[in-house]
Amino acid sequence: MRLKIWLVAATAAVLTAGGSATTTALASAGHHASGQAVGASQRGDRDHGLFRVYAPYFETWTQDSISVLAKRSGAKFQTLAFIQSAGKKGAAACTITWDGVKKQPISAGRYVRQIAELRRHGGDVIPSFGGFSADNGGTEIADSCHSVAKIARAYEEVVKVYHVRRLDMDVEAKSLTNKAGIARRSAAIAMAQHWAWRHHIRLSVQFTIGIEPNGLDQHNLGVVRSAVAHGVRVGGVNLMVFDYYLAKEPKPLHMGHLAIEAVTNAHRQLRAVFSKLSSQQVWRLEGMTMLPGIDDYPKKTEVTYLHDAAAMMLFAQAQHMNFLSIWALQRDHGGCPGVIDSNSCSGIRQNSWAFSHLLEPFTKAFRR
Repeated sequence: MRLKIWLVAATAAVLTAGGSATTTALASAGHHASGQAVGASQRGDRDHGLFRVYAPYFETWTQDSISVLAKRSGAKFQTLAFIQSAGKKGAAACTITWDGVKKQPISAGRYVRQIAELRRHGGDVIPSFGGFSADNGGTEIADSCHSVAKIARAYEEVVKVYHVRRLDMDVEAKSLTNKAGIARRSAAIAMAQHWAWRHHIRLSVQFTIGIEPNGLDQHNLGVVRSAVAHGVRVGGVNLMVFDYYLAKEPKPLHMGHLAIEAVTNAHRQLRAVFSKLSSQQVWRLEGMTMLPGIDDYPKKTEVTYLHDAAAMMLFAQAQHMNFLSIWALQRDHGGCPGVIDSNSCSGIRQNSWAFSHLLEPFTKAFRR
């Protein structure tokens, strides 16, 4: 996320087939658009059930339980943040871990039991790569690891260990200008998706990128363009509708209205990237992640309230967008009014899990 997080170092059951139906549904969220680089069309998939989902980000550097927070908040689907490399050099640069902690390699299967419990209750997870700390510090695997094949194997490892069918790529900070890293990421995703296809797995990949009210800048848009050029089947473009840092804030400022303005402007830009998709199909590629309460802007003028979230959800439903999220699930309660940049509360007065209770109905299976 664009939230300026400085991670605190946090200190095996076999997945049952019972989660497969949920996993398949989650994997089919949105329309997958293939890049023209491999000669595939950019038409949206038409013949399978689609799934739109509210999947708040879960802060994995905490000791919280995925399944416990799901029961408390009602958020059955969660985006797990973040996966990053163990270091910037040597073997560590191509070894993926939770939050860069060497004692928490993905191969150890942290969260396997909790995810199995979540699936038994109809939920699932989306592992997320990157995040501000990794992207800014050079431990986003596409930046640290210079082997496309090894990056692809890292993505495959996550799919195999957690039996997931959807991955999130959070690209921001210095990763946005690392052209070599962007190209390696795109090539590795395409390679991993080809591996998945050979193993009869439908692997969906969404890109989480920053946005301003006037749309996407050249760097954020470049991440998506690169993916399409490398033949990636893009499953979604998740737009972070907060931390605008506007030089001149409109008064009064309504974060819901700004978010709708931002994603509408981005929609026009994305239509040019996915040139063979209809306007409706591009909307079904798009998603939004909001930040409950006070975001990072020091003036405390960028505040997302429940009515803003309600406006965003109504818009997302009307346009058939495929994804809604918040940064982050652990922030979804009051108790620290006026506090900025907290990882554990929103900074506004609210009931616990108020945003999740509001947004959870967005999750819905549907067909075209």
